[in-house]
Amino acid sequence: MQNFSNEHKSEPTAQLTHLDERGAAMMVDVADKAITKRTAVAGGQVRMSLSTLEAILAGNAPKGDVIGIARIAGIMAAKQTANLIPLCHPLPLSQVLVAVTPDRELPGFQIRSTVTIKAETGVEMEALTAVSIAALTLYDMAKALEKSMQIENIRLISKTGGKSDFRGDAG
Repeated sequence: MQNFSNEHKSEPTAQLTHLDERGAAMMVDVADKAITKRTAVAGGQVRMSLSTLEAILAGNAPKGDVIGIARIAGIMAAKQTANLIPLCHPLPLSQVLVAVTPDRELPGFQIRSTVTIKAETGVEMEALTAVSIAALTLYDMAKALEKSMQIENIRLISKTGGKSDFRGDAG
């Protein structure tokens, strides 16, 4: 069991930007923030047997083009993030890139999303949503070959623009 000390506690509304003065959830007002170019990169992976990976790469999946459909699903998902996550702003995305890359050492696929915008708020959630839905779509497209695939390690790799930059792992 984790021990949480009082030294890390603060006033809830002082730290939580999505709560109003009464503690009710709200969408943050970004109208006074600077419009800047913002980019977020997210990653994840789908682990599977080597035989499933080889079948997908050979084009032998029962549902068809697993990689292409997963990539398009990720792009579409990024554009729908505000409809899926309640307090996200609807955003006019400039670019959404989704790469689904085979990795025989995993074995499986590495998924990477890069989302760019010129706006008052960032696109981390859009990048993470793109990776998540691409991974779920890959699973759905290949589950007839293997039901024990694992979706793993979905994370923000980096973000630039706005008030602060972030650089996590090399992805």
